[in-house]
Amino acid sequence: MKLDILAIGAHPDDVELGCGATLAKEIANGKKVGILDLTRGELGTRGSAEIRDEEAAAAAKILGVAVRQNLALADGFFLNDKESQLKIIEVIRKYQPEMVLCNAITDRHIDHGKGSKLASDACFLSGLKKIETSVDGKSQEKWRPKTVYHYIQWQHIEPDVVVDVSGFMDKKCDAVFAYSSQFHDPNNKDGDTPISSETFKESINYRSRDLGRLIGTEYGEGFTVERYPAVNSLFDLK
Repeated sequence: MKLDILAIGAHPDDVELGCGATLAKEIANGKKVGILDLTRGELGTRGSAEIRDEEAAAAAKILGVAVRQNLALADGFFLNDKESQLKIIEVIRKYQPEMVLCNAITDRHIDHGKGSKLASDACFLSGLKKIETSVDGKSQEKWRPKTVYHYIQWQHIEPDVVVDVSGFMDKKCDAVFAYSSQFHDPNNKDGDTPISSETFKESINYRSRDLGRLIGTEYGEGFTVERYPAVNSLFDLK
């Protein structure tokens, strides 16, 4: 299976929160999309790894992604090292995505920045033919995605690109709230987190509305880029 987009997140729910509407829009436009979670989110205050597995599967079904895979790296303690890079390289070479979307370049949670750099480094290394990998006993060909974009998460980061996601926020929110153990529930006794407050749900909409306002649409999702986007004409820019 070849993918158009591979979205990578340090934890299940990172992708949905960071770029869920963008993925929903691209899937509606016929693009084949996959999600790669680096960890099972086992250190999360609420829920458990098993609960998160179930929630991730439900969210993937809502979005309509073609494949979702989890590398089960150590939540909170994974490293940007050869072992982790090779695991991601195997996935990149298996699905040969044209584009990779990954964590914010810096963020409140230390795994987000680490996951961002790990995914970006793996995308580059995946294009080197002298790095040998195999899946199911078959040697893989080198593959480097054409573009790597970083979605925006907890911290405010000025985007380089904003995608008009008007019409796809309901789908995003449905996928996000499939992680019901994570969000506000007065009966949950596991403890409070920054995303379990009543106001967090509202923030998903108003942050996207603000980005949409800046580009003249109802909703937007922002990304930072590693290299300048290329266009054929200035008229390609809106």
